[in-house]
Amino acid sequence: MRYKSTRGQVRDISFKQAVLMGLATDGGLLLPEKIPVLSVAELDSLAGLRYPQLAYAIISRFVGDDIPAADLRQLIERSYASFDHPEVTPVVKKDGLYILELFHGPTLAFKDVALQLLGNLFEYLLKERGEKMNILGATSGDTGSAAIAGVRGKDNINIFILHPHGRVSPIQALQMTTVTDPNVFNLAIDGTFDDGQRIVKEIFNDLAFKQRYALGAINSINWARVLAQVVYYFYAWSRIAAHRDDASVDFAVPTGNFGDIFAGYIARRMGLPIHKLVLATNENNILSRFVASGDYSVGRVVETLSPSMDIQIASNFERYLYYLLDEDAELLQQQMGEFSATGRLQFTTELLERVRDDFATLTVDTEQTLATIRQFHRQTGYVLDPHTAVGVKAGSTFRQGERPMICLATAHPAKFADAVIRATGSAPDRPDSLCEIENKPQRCQRIAADTTEIKDYLAKHALQ
Repeated sequence: MRYKSTRGQVRDISFKQAVLMGLATDGGLLLPEKIPVLSVAELDSLAGLRYPQLAYAIISRFVGDDIPAADLRQLIERSYASFDHPEVTPVVKKDGLYILELFHGPTLAFKDVALQLLGNLFEYLLKERGEKMNILGATSGDTGSAAIAGVRGKDNINIFILHPHGRVSPIQALQMTTVTDPNVFNLAIDGTFDDGQRIVKEIFNDLAFKQRYALGAINSINWARVLAQVVYYFYAWSRIAAHRDDASVDFAVPTGNFGDIFAGYIARRMGLPIHKLVLATNENNILSRFVASGDYSVGRVVETLSPSMDIQIASNFERYLYYLLDEDAELLQQQMGEFSATGRLQFTTELLERVRDDFATLTVDTEQTLATIRQFHRQTGYVLDPHTAVGVKAGSTFRQGERPMICLATAHPAKFADAVIRATGSAPDRPDSLCEIENKPQRCQRIAADTTEIKDYLAKHALQ
């Protein structure tokens, strides 16, 4: 399997190179040159596999012979041994909906599914090459803690995570700042997640700086993260719909950065019988506006109860746009240049029809989010976190007939206790990993949302 950039200047690179490169050196995002398609028989063979076995069956198709099979199996097994549920991503049925629980990893968020694997991949590849890496990433909430958990204490890696000061939940912040391993650096920027994401992209686009300090990406611009997330779409389908006369399913996905739902899009292109992907957003609804009316224009970031979705510039959107434009890298580059200059993209009626073949969408505001948490709890006794509630509201809206609607539960409700208390009047139970977290020592550097200042900080603390 070989990889190429959406911008067309990087191509024919290996899986290993793609993982370590992160953001392509031409400023684009990496994708496989061909997406493997599974036959009906191959799909049916996935039913009954343990999660790590199914993960190997999917991931190995994108790795090829770049990593020996035995090594890849071991990396995958080790990555999911840290989860607290034997199924890793179990599915439960509540009130006619299927809830895909993605919060059983070390930091209680869906990002663990990808970042436990990516951390182990980084360690494996760096040891093989005798190299060091400085990981740089920005987080809107959950990516940071999951990334830190994936690489804390690992050899040959330092990690620098930017989060918007005061704009993540208290638990999300503590899950990052209470990790005091020497290789972990938390930077609280005075700005938004979009500011952090912009800074990270600007630093990665300084190729001389990137090379000098051996920068690696752990945000969802890294293809390996998207690939790991593709797996749980197959797993949920295998547990619900395999061997049914009508094996098609729908998925409702709360998303802000387009990575999680793009993984579902890839699964669909691989032959998974997904009838519709329901894209659910909060008030920061650039993606919903795009699907509903073709309005892909940057607005002001609004603080909501679902901070991981408080995003206006979706970094993974470029990957989908590349396929929407029939893999025309030159046209893609023109479009991204226009977006950079104007903060807006325009789409023809024909393109919008194709978008709506791929996605349905719903914007769910704060009051609807609270009402969904409240009503779902009253009806089922099940507690939703506010991100999951956005997806459940959208899933309930678009559910049709007997076709299973699978809603991605992206975080444990205890990470957003304030929202749950507002909705239900009582706090969700805390898992053991969050008990007494407020009393743990913390380490964090507050810093301006300024690319030069952050580059200076990196230069002082990077492994070389």
